[in-house]
Amino acid sequence: MTKSNYSKILNIILWITQGLLAATLVWAGFTKLFTPESLPFPWVKDTPALVPLTGIIDLLGGVGILLPALVRIQPRLTIWAAYGILALMITASIFHIARGEAKDIGFNIFMGLLALFVAWGRQALAKL
Repeated sequence: MTKSNYSKILNIILWITQGLLAATLVWAGFTKLFTPESLPFPWVKDTPALVPLTGIIDLLGGVGILLPALVRIQPRLTIWAAYGILALMITASIFHIARGEAKDIGFNIFMGLLALFVAWGRQALAKL
């Protein structure tokens, strides 16, 4: 496979991954901000002040993972957004483990791995 083909395939996979991360985080952000009562998670009722804060952080991550690369204005911000999402998912995992909800961190791990892949992939493409 040539370097050009590798770059094209990686770029397509990265865009799909970024779209998945963005859609998930924007949905989560809007849900936490506008209809938190519909969320089935126990932590929402136990720590209601945390819900809008995490909603805003989710929205920022969802926009940041997609918009800079999409409009090609400061596209390196996409890499920083990916690292931010990774930090968010690590923090969420720690939060759930501390609450005795370790069985619920699979989604956080998955999202963190997707974010890590985007950070790695965008950095790799920037060097090609």
